[in-house]
Amino acid sequence: MKLKELFSIKKLGKQLSRASVIVILAMLVFLLALFSDRFLTVDNLLNVAAQTTFVAIVAAGITLAMISGGIDLSVGSVAALAGALAAGLMSRQGLSVLPAVLVALVCGALMGFLNGLLIVPGRMPPFVATLATMAIGRGLTLVYTQGRPIAGLPQSFTFWGTGEFLGLPALIWVMLAIFILGYLFLRYTRFGVNVYAIGGNPEAARLVGIPVKQRIFGVYILSATLAALSGVLLTARLWSAQPQAAAGIELDGIAASVLGGVSLFGGVGNLGGTLAGALIIGILSNGLNLLRIPSYPQLMIKGGVFILAVVLDMFSRPRRETG
Repeated sequence: MKLKELFSIKKLGKQLSRASVIVILAMLVFLLALFSDRFLTVDNLLNVAAQTTFVAIVAAGITLAMISGGIDLSVGSVAALAGALAAGLMSRQGLSVLPAVLVALVCGALMGFLNGLLIVPGRMPPFVATLATMAIGRGLTLVYTQGRPIAGLPQSFTFWGTGEFLGLPALIWVMLAIFILGYLFLRYTRFGVNVYAIGGNPEAARLVGIPVKQRIFGVYILSATLAALSGVLLTARLWSAQPQAAAGIELDGIAASVLGGVSLFGGVGNLGGTLAGALIIGILSNGLNLLRIPSYPQLMIKGGVFILAVVLDMFSRPRRETG
């Protein structure tokens, strides 16, 4: 009987360790609801979810890269470039919404392909390669926009950033669709299983016949395409393309992934945890604004919360990586 009880306690502890990000999220919601009576209003919660969309979609792509053992720092620049390109094609060239968005997504995919070229045949570390393309992407955005916003966008486009569908912001529906499809993709496709194997041990993955190089190319193309989609949605939300849009979003995306349990060494993580991590970041930002805390101290508070959450997660999860 005692052995059964001990087994049950260990099993419960393991389940709680996996849910640590949910516990952190619940604690954050409880504290902010305690200090601000406006936090739990329906309008505010919907606004938080909509604002979280951009970081969440970017973080989904970063999660893929991190599970494969890499990282993608170029997502913010790719988002800005795609948003500016879509806006320019509609406002300056008079292109309709769908073709303009498709061109922007293809542009993002090409930036991801460039990352793949630098990392696979170029043998550059992902950190260095994506840092370089981050600078290239931001430079291309500034050249294309000439450092000025691009406005005059059609309402059929801005609907995806500001409109509602079935009582919820359209942004939330897009985010949910991305994460549901992403979950199924990672869990039930050969590509998804291969990405975990490559992140766990790339040499072993190669020896069992997994096309490592092709999969890495695919990971960075998907990451950049998701970043481009986030940039297009952000442009729709702002009703204009801003040259410095999505600046720093790559750091929020990485933080969301790590908070959600994605390993910095590859092979571990899931999109459900990443979504929870993105919600932590969005709720924290919203709560600090509701509490009227100045922007400069907010940066320090966010940094402290990220460190605390990661430390708690490290100590609570089983030491499965130590082997």
